[in-house]
Amino acid sequence: MPNHALSDLLSTLDFAWRREPAKPCTLDNIQWRANACDAGSILFFQRFDDGRTDAEIIERYLADSPCSVLVTNRMIEGIERLQGKGIYVTHPGDWAEVVGRFCDRVYPLDTDGTTFLGVTGTNGKTTTVKYLEAILSAHGRPVLSVGTLGLSLAGEPLATTGFTSPPLIELRRLLHAHRDQYAVVAMEVSSHALDQGRAHGIPLQNAAWTNFTQDHLDYHGGEAAYFAAKARILDMIADGGRLYTTSSDVAERLSENGQPRVPVQVLPAATLGAEALAAKPFLALAHNRRNYALAIALADGVLGPEAREDWRHLSAVDGRFECRVVGNRTLVVDFAHTPDALETILTAIRDAFPQARVATLFGCGGDRDRFKRPLMGASVARHSDHTIVTSDNPRFEDPERIIADILTGMPEAGREVVVERPRAIARLFDFLAERPEDEPWVALVAGKGHERYLDAKGRKTPYSDQDEIERNLIRLGWA
Repeated sequence: MPNHALSDLLSTLDFAWRREPAKPCTLDNIQWRANACDAGSILFFQRFDDGRTDAEIIERYLADSPCSVLVTNRMIEGIERLQGKGIYVTHPGDWAEVVGRFCDRVYPLDTDGTTFLGVTGTNGKTTTVKYLEAILSAHGRPVLSVGTLGLSLAGEPLATTGFTSPPLIELRRLLHAHRDQYAVVAMEVSSHALDQGRAHGIPLQNAAWTNFTQDHLDYHGGEAAYFAAKARILDMIADGGRLYTTSSDVAERLSENGQPRVPVQVLPAATLGAEALAAKPFLALAHNRRNYALAIALADGVLGPEAREDWRHLSAVDGRFECRVVGNRTLVVDFAHTPDALETILTAIRDAFPQARVATLFGCGGDRDRFKRPLMGASVARHSDHTIVTSDNPRFEDPERIIADILTGMPEAGREVVVERPRAIARLFDFLAERPEDEPWVALVAGKGHERYLDAKGRKTPYSDQDEIERNLIRLGWA
């Protein structure tokens, strides 16, 4: 890329407000993180309504950044006082298009030689993408997957991103860096990503929408806005493509909002025989059979619709219904962290283990939708014989306040509160050890799943539910 290419693009684009750099500078890179910049950087900083003041934003991110040019999606009060920097403010609604134009210069995208597939939904995105990755890889298609578990190539981890859907510049950088290694990209597309334009310009051959239940209302402000954000995945689907869903409610609501621009096809859950269910017990869960049906439909668009036994290529997804069986105790680790996800997995456990009693350990994340907390408590209480409420990524909130919100949705009987999560898991094991040995129990440890940290007070401390379970198995001599 010529050194002047980025400067030329800046000069030709239409901005709502601009101030040229005080001195001529050579611009040779684009960044979305202020601390990754140098003197040749254009920093693209997207401002959100997140409760912080403009002064805090400038002090924390912008004042000390060495970037020569700053591009924002709206005017930030006081930003004009950043001495010497070029400052450009996009018109309302132009942010993703502007960032995309710069990405095209720095990280060109091969839209002709690559098939892009997307999955959105409140729950099940990761599982659907990993099933799809496994199917296509088994049939010789080099697949790059992008999602909650990070970046993977043919199922082998390449990098973590910290996002379900990385910011557009990061996504384009990753796609460009590995451009010679894949023919298919399978990506999770979150509501945040759709609202913020993080996947702008990615032409999806087809897409899947798993389900829609309450989540992220702290960000979207309401259920209607959350649905509208999800529905933007329709705009990413190329002409001739379609949206698959296993939720008739999603399809009906899309139709009620007007004729979708691409066909929407409702799929039933996959039907599997005894051999498949014995070999892949995680497919006994109805929601996993729905995720599998979506993965098959997306794979058919690449491989063709011939008959295949794709279930043979699947594995349990990290942190999704991971099981350990010790005598009459079955221990399950799952990422379920919404009312619907808890309802779904606990219902599946009741169906799969009809003779067992159920104990559930869970919490709720801080600085997120407070309205779902009592709903999560109610879902767990409906399906559990015993419950331990604990902490789960409190972030900058008081864990005890979060737990108090959860408890408003639960009866007092049959519940315990143990704030510190490692102690809560130890208490869960002690509870199971107190029960008669011939009494079957399923213990669900919910909320963390694949995550290997606890997020509190601005720090992510190494932590793993799986490690704590292993530690207690050894402590009780159950390993």
